[in-house]
Amino acid sequence: MRLKRIIASVVMASMMVGTLTACGSQSVQKNNETSTKKALVGLVTTEGGVNDKSFNQSADKGINKAAEEFDVKYIVIESQSKEDYAENMEALIDEEADIIFATGFQMVDAVKTVAESYENTNFAIVDNIVELDNVKSIVFKEHEGSFLMGVIAGKMTKSNKVGFLGGRDIELTNRFEVGFVAGVMSVNPEAGKYLMNRKSVKYVESFVDINKGYEVAKSLYDEGCDIVYHAAGGAGIGMFTAAQEFRNSGKDVWCIGVDMDQAETMPEYKDVILSSMVKRVDVGTYEVVKESINGEFEGGKVVQMGLKENALEIAESTPNNTPAEIIKITEQYKEAIAEGEIEVPSNFDELKNFKGVSLEK
Repeated sequence: MRLKRIIASVVMASMMVGTLTACGSQSVQKNNETSTKKALVGLVTTEGGVNDKSFNQSADKGINKAAEEFDVKYIVIESQSKEDYAENMEALIDEEADIIFATGFQMVDAVKTVAESYENTNFAIVDNIVELDNVKSIVFKEHEGSFLMGVIAGKMTKSNKVGFLGGRDIELTNRFEVGFVAGVMSVNPEAGKYLMNRKSVKYVESFVDINKGYEVAKSLYDEGCDIVYHAAGGAGIGMFTAAQEFRNSGKDVWCIGVDMDQAETMPEYKDVILSSMVKRVDVGTYEVVKESINGEFEGGKVVQMGLKENALEIAESTPNNTPAEIIKITEQYKEAIAEGEIEVPSNFDELKNFKGVSLEK
């Protein structure tokens, strides 16, 4: 057995359930006795671990909810490096997992390799696409939610310098940056122009290095940014530390979180967090488990989730530090985007042609 890094096994109740790809329970005959096999859901995380206060934690939240509701067995394995991804998936296959979740765009190669070798096991990957019949891909329109964070930052800044802190400079993280820039441009063209030129955009080149996240965020605040939005996973925790230190020294700075309501997951920093762009990974993972239990799993399908699908949200803690009038205009933008009245750019080419949209009269 290769389960070296299992950190959670939940929900061992009495309801009879079957494999996740079939309806009902699966009965096994042995020595003239009939037993019921417990369905098993597995999750392989990236290096940030299941308690990263961000992406992995949100995925785990959704699966936990489904596991409790549908009475299935659930195992989590934390990866220590990218070399562990395939091995950890195979460890779950050894345990006869019915469906395996892989969280993170960087797991695409491992999912493709393992899924091709184990065609009878179902997989779900979050934040990337694998075109195989036994893999469901869940992707998000991060640029839409990030636009809303740009509206808040553009309206709240006093220096007209807001910053963006990314994990790695790749297409996925660029969507966060592009949407954020578009939102700032729409309510504060001066601040948007500064950000558009990437004068206040920096990448950590890691999603787990908290110390480096701290140093990069500190440099943004040192350069005059009074608000920084991060899309850096666990490395973004360093941004909160930097903001807290600047605040303690008398500087009026703020930060904006991502993936989960980070004022809630990290209450020690709640006084410096304006808002968070909540990416409902938990909704996606919950729905896939539910579909599997109901025999409705659709491999080879790509599901895109955005504001229209209520898969991206403004954090519930936002009113703690953001004035009501700014939340109101942000909600107006949210509605306009969800209804298709505003098309948020998702890449740099689209951003170049974006003029900004003002909803204020």
